[in-house]
Amino acid sequence: MDRAAVMARLGAFAVTASRCGDVAADCAASSATAACVRGSGAAALASKRRGRPSNRKLAADVRARVLALVKERYADFGPTLACEKLREQHDVVVSVETLRTWMSSEGLWRTRMQRRKPAQSPRRRRSCLGELVQIDGSDHEWFEGRAPRCTLLVYVDDATSRLMELRFVRSESTFEYFAATERYVRAHGKPCAFYSDKAGVFRVNAKDARAGDGYTHWTRYVRAEYRRDLRQHARGQGARRTSASDAARPSRQRAQASRHLRP
Repeated sequence: MDRAAVMARLGAFAVTASRCGDVAADCAASSATAACVRGSGAAALASKRRGRPSNRKLAADVRARVLALVKERYADFGPTLACEKLREQHDVVVSVETLRTWMSSEGLWRTRMQRRKPAQSPRRRRSCLGELVQIDGSDHEWFEGRAPRCTLLVYVDDATSRLMELRFVRSESTFEYFAATERYVRAHGKPCAFYSDKAGVFRVNAKDARAGDGYTHWTRYVRAEYRRDLRQHARGQGARRTSASDAARPSRQRAQASRHLRP
């Protein structure tokens, strides 16, 4: 029910307040409100304090002082702890939520929604066998106590989910990946790209490395022994196509390029 229309009818004495139901009951001093609506229209229903600051709002100098103290001494504190320190050390009393709002507006605090990481869209599969091979190792009690604990090296084709190479080894080391990669290439040919995680076998994780060419022994071995244009993709970076020319080729030519090539 339109509140303005009801109050207009009440002000025009077309109906009584008892027949207006809850609409008139919700209006304090409904007869006076009806008279205002009769004189000023529907705008009389809006509060006169709309758009004005609250009577409970703290002064601007208090806000400036609090933010100056927080920036100087408690920039790395959360709103709750900063509020306690302001009360104990500086005799400044503000509510936690007020301080949270002030800190958020100044960039000193990020809300939970702001801290949430954006969702990463799933990567599309490759279209042909051999375009991309995912490699990883899994340490587990594979033989249920009947043999020592070991690691399973897995080579999975991205397009078909086919298990291309499986190998039980003592540990996920560079030399074991040497042997597994050689067995894979001899059996299935050279893939267009490998898709690995950020383990030290595949990636130089030291940000301030002072020597080397940026490649690990495994990556250097694969590039030297099998294919110079072999690309490696780390998880989280997105497995893109090996090159712009490969992306432009039709699917039949990509299938021919991913045929089994013996080293």
